[in-house]
Amino acid sequence: MGAFLILSTSAAVILLVIRGGLCVDIIGGTEVAPHSRPFMALIEGAKGSICGGALIKENWVLTAAHCDVKGGKVTLGAHSLTAREKEKQVFRIAKQIRYPCYDFSSKENDIMLLQLQKRARLNKAVQVIPLPTSDNDLKPGTTCTVAGWGQTHNRLRKPSDTLREVNITVISRQICNDNNHYKNNPVITEKMICAGAKNGGKDSCYGDSGGPLRCNNVMRGITAFGKANKCGTVDSPGVYTRLTRQYLRWIRKTIGGA
Repeated sequence: MGAFLILSTSAAVILLVIRGGLCVDIIGGTEVAPHSRPFMALIEGAKGSICGGALIKENWVLTAAHCDVKGGKVTLGAHSLTAREKEKQVFRIAKQIRYPCYDFSSKENDIMLLQLQKRARLNKAVQVIPLPTSDNDLKPGTTCTVAGWGQTHNRLRKPSDTLREVNITVISRQICNDNNHYKNNPVITEKMICAGAKNGGKDSCYGDSGGPLRCNNVMRGITAFGKANKCGTVDSPGVYTRLTRQYLRWIRKTIGGA
């Protein structure tokens, strides 16, 4: 799943954003029932990049700070990227607000809010996802799900036309930072969640950035980054921005009554 086509110059780490009109798919996942994830937002940048996002208020979408959304649009109610669907609602972006301390190099604070020019019409295909009421850390072994229109194979630069989803498992930060994984470059901090599959084969990938990570049916994170060209491999589980109390406070303050 991932919207990655931006390589980190320091650690061959990719941000999950797709450029040039490409998008990517979930690795090892399955297609969801049409419009069964009504909170999902499809974000398309003016230069052809693709990211995911989550509708958290009628006119606000939560996504990743590294997503290139300038001059782009947000589509709600989508299942297919290309089909004309009556459920689709398309919006221009009025404001993009990155978290003030976002750091491209360390991948810290990879979180952004998008204000839509108009409010969405809520219905069966378009719904708000509730923000978590707790920022308790996730225990290793917790099962989570991630969805997107991203790449389904490392070498197959072809988008999934339909929304797909995969189950992944939380991995301890100690393991994620060891020499068989990220080698502390970048450091996987307490503001991040590392998740994948013990034997690989399940992951988010290019084009999935910004999409929600849900654990026990609660949104707990945002798809952020992974290693370049290694989606779904044992040594490169995906990394997600964790919705900490600090981030939740910033989100609620920013969207306020707007």
